[in-house]
Amino acid sequence: MPSEAAEPVQVEYTPEFKRNLRALAKKYRHIRSDVQPVINQLRAGEVMGDQVSGTRYTIFKVRVRNSDIRKGKRSGYRLIYHLKTPTNTILVTIYSKLDQADISAEQIRRILIGFGKDSA
Repeated sequence: MPSEAAEPVQVEYTPEFKRNLRALAKKYRHIRSDVQPVINQLRAGEVMGDQVSGTRYTIFKVRVRNSDIRKGKRSGYRLIYHLKTPTNTILVTIYSKLDQADISAEQIRRILIGFGKDSA
């Protein structure tokens, strides 16, 4: 029997993530269906994406395809999440690569501190 997580991973959303998702949904109609598979993978306990250095948190950046622009993952969304514990993940923020080039480690830290999850 393959090793499966005994309990699903709890996924929390920062107000910043929710705000950005709502704003992007006005421009990109399919963002929720584009992002949902990534959230499902996180709930299943998968760790994906590239780790972001420069923060004292376990932060990952995932490329997500934007089906509204049909340019592939490179021009799609970036979903930033914090792997707080093996059973708790926090979705920090999301942005479109077409609208924003990158996010700094300092911005990520500020979002997490504002969320009240200032623990590594």
